[in-house]
Amino acid sequence: MSLRSATQRFLAQENLNFLLTNRIPRHASTRFMGWFAKLRNPLVRVPSIALWRFFCDVNLTDSAKAEFSSLHDAFTRALVPGARSFDAAPEVLASPCDAIVGALGEVRGGQAFQIKGMDYALADLLGDAAQAEEFAEGQFITLRLTAGMYHRFHAPHDLTVEEVRYISGDTWNVNPVALKRVERLYCRNERAPIKVRLDSDGASLMLVPVAAILVASIRLPFVDDKQPVRSLHQRVWRDEVRFAKGEEMGWFEHGSTIVMLAPKGFLPVEGIATGTVIEAGRALLKRV
Repeated sequence: MSLRSATQRFLAQENLNFLLTNRIPRHASTRFMGWFAKLRNPLVRVPSIALWRFFCDVNLTDSAKAEFSSLHDAFTRALVPGARSFDAAPEVLASPCDAIVGALGEVRGGQAFQIKGMDYALADLLGDAAQAEEFAEGQFITLRLTAGMYHRFHAPHDLTVEEVRYISGDTWNVNPVALKRVERLYCRNERAPIKVRLDSDGASLMLVPVAAILVASIRLPFVDDKQPVRSLHQRVWRDEVRFAKGEEMGWFEHGSTIVMLAPKGFLPVEGIATGTVIEAGRALLKRV
């Protein structure tokens, strides 16, 4: 067994993993990482990127550049044009990001689940009961971005953004270990529900980026191209901004999760299930 495999196996032990990634000062650790990751000094940059690549199964073959000015620069890298192909079928909602499918299913009684047996209310997740009602009997799917993945997310369809709601919160880890132990985890963490309208038929769709431990910020340049979402003075931002399918919408400054909510009439496409590893652009849900 290689050193890398042995180290990853050791750190994957549930009790140890939960202790190291949750039983620490989460907000302070996240603020520190936000500062540390942007340091350009080569004495920091070179070893930190090397350690990131060692622990996080990073694939940089499709990165738009090979050299990075900081760890943050590597985390938030753009890809070469054409690296992600978005399913063009008008009835398909494509994955907005590279991810592991964490959970999916039908919204029942206003509830979704982070893992089976751990339900949460959509009204709590979104901070708006009326918006939650729009997805009654619809579909939810959670997309978890690991630390080594491509961190930018894109429009899953031709759409128009109608509202962004910022909800402050904690920074629990969003990995499977924490999801089994922390009830209503997504409703506890910092998040920014994005309400959109599909251009094709006017149906509502919700994308909910959820922050996590070491995620220094959620960035939405169409709202503010200089500041992270948490820096906004207003907690609800309303304006209409159109995105074509596959167009970049924003990014995380580390790995995290996006919860996608679709109304009744959509179902997962064949091959999408819990644990499926996907790339941005792959068909995710389909109008039936």
